[in-house]
Amino acid sequence: MPSDNVLISPFFLLHRYLTLLRVGSPQHSFPPSLSDSSTQPAPGMESLPEAVLIRILASIPAVDLVLVCRLVCCQWKNLVDGAALWILKCQEEGLTRAESDTENWQNFYFLSKKRKNLIKNPCGEEDLEHWGEVENGGDGWKIEELPGDFGKEFPSEEVHKYFVTSYEWCRKAQVIDLKAEGYWEELMDTTQPKIMVRDWYAGRSDAGCLYELCVKLLSENEDVLAEYKSETVTIPQDSDANWTEISHTFSNYGPGVRFVHFEHGGQDTLFWKGWYGVRVTNSSVTVEP
Repeated sequence: MPSDNVLISPFFLLHRYLTLLRVGSPQHSFPPSLSDSSTQPAPGMESLPEAVLIRILASIPAVDLVLVCRLVCCQWKNLVDGAALWILKCQEEGLTRAESDTENWQNFYFLSKKRKNLIKNPCGEEDLEHWGEVENGGDGWKIEELPGDFGKEFPSEEVHKYFVTSYEWCRKAQVIDLKAEGYWEELMDTTQPKIMVRDWYAGRSDAGCLYELCVKLLSENEDVLAEYKSETVTIPQDSDANWTEISHTFSNYGPGVRFVHFEHGGQDTLFWKGWYGVRVTNSSVTVEP
């Protein structure tokens, strides 16, 4: 069995080489062109089997792979642009998907690592913070603790509050800047990753209500490139007050998407003073790998 030094030595060579590149050593500078066939790998590493080099590169942070390692030589560029390196990184970090479902493993890796809910304050823990374009019909929006009067507990124990509407239409919205969230323009224009929208709504068991959801994908100039608008959901009086999830997935929406505009709202149907309208919580917008 080979000793650990067989693997440690190339790693230190790689580390030393990248360090020299970062500090601008005159003896180890970036090649003037990645297409230059005379560009050679790091000294002492050209003899490494490709599988060993891939395993060493997989230990490097992903951003450094793209911004630094990819510029070292043609061989490293091809490895960073290829699937094998990113499949290994996904396996090592528990990011799994059937190979037949993945066209670009590098994009899959970055999208998986960045995946999060882009809606801020989805459950009212910060009152109405981050929600704009607020329409306060009737007595306006209110935040209440679950389960609320004549209500039911939410399916997830992590959700503790909800927003509730009044006797006239209440609406609120958020605009998500995709570039500010780290989704660069080339990714959105070429890969066009799926954008998943989810929302939860419920009524009281003693009052009827209405609910609507509208989500738009906007260009840099806020032109509407794609839109989903639910039907107006009517929850009758004497309903079971259970929470219902509504969802929509945007795909193949074309280039140019830079913002997501999320808006939901509702009211009660009995026009009772107070907060007897639809309840909403746990809203989410995610860019899927």
